[in-house]
Amino acid sequence: MLKQRCLTFAVLGLLFATASFALATDPVDVLIVDGQNNHKWADTSPVLQEMLEECDRFGTVDVATSPAKGEDMSGFRPTFADYGVVVMNYTGDSWPEATKADFEAFISGGGGLVVYHAADNAFPQWEAYNEMIAIGGWGGRNENSGPYLYWKDGETVRDMSPGRGGSHGPQNPYQVVTREPEHPIMKGLPPVTMHPADELYSQLRGPAKNVTILATAFADPAKSGSGRDEPVLMVIDYGEGRVFHTVLGHHVIQIQAVNFRATFLRGCEWAATGEVTLPCPEDYPGPDEPVIRE
Repeated sequence: MLKQRCLTFAVLGLLFATASFALATDPVDVLIVDGQNNHKWADTSPVLQEMLEECDRFGTVDVATSPAKGEDMSGFRPTFADYGVVVMNYTGDSWPEATKADFEAFISGGGGLVVYHAADNAFPQWEAYNEMIAIGGWGGRNENSGPYLYWKDGETVRDMSPGRGGSHGPQNPYQVVTREPEHPIMKGLPPVTMHPADELYSQLRGPAKNVTILATAFADPAKSGSGRDEPVLMVIDYGEGRVFHTVLGHHVIQIQAVNFRATFLRGCEWAATGEVTLPCPEDYPGPDEPVIRE
């Protein structure tokens, strides 16, 4: 009888483990939020959506498009809780208070967030959002918004000296240097990779709480850069939620870069689950030439 019970428990344990694994690897549903931006969101959102839909790790990929700038926003209330991760491709008018409360509850309660490029320009007065993104630019941000974050001598610098929040020079190619090679998003990727001509956001400021810089790029003073290693990939803890912040990807050609695609998809998976199962693509670029997959 004891032997039979042990066998029964063993079978039940195997079934439970199998069920847990299935649950952990269920496709992740994604919501892209757009509708207003100082960048061409109507061009980039469909490309981001296609990337996600083509990847077996993700399930339903919906898009919530806000009213146009200056129009009535009162009815804009996406159901964030229906998804594993929200991708922000938005900067524009403030959301209704109820929508902001839903968003805060979703992220702090364990939801995932991916902050894509100009989404870190959004909502300079929304305290919770600024904590989620850690650092952002423009919108009147300055030293009162928090420290200027950059990388120097192997560590993160929090510079509180006075200055603007947000700048970039003309688009130019630059190397992306991994700073946290053991983080799941970066694990297995080359230590240095060439990114195609893109805006390199610099002098970003914000609360900078619970943030880890995953990768940086040098903003060359000869190209109107800051002369510092600026963060381009970051992760942030917000309550029980996880945030992946990428400043890369000004327009379609940049988000078709293999390194953008890989880090974006891996960042989405990590933000939703805390793990990364997606492998490094075979055509991931090294330090010399970017690779674009149209």
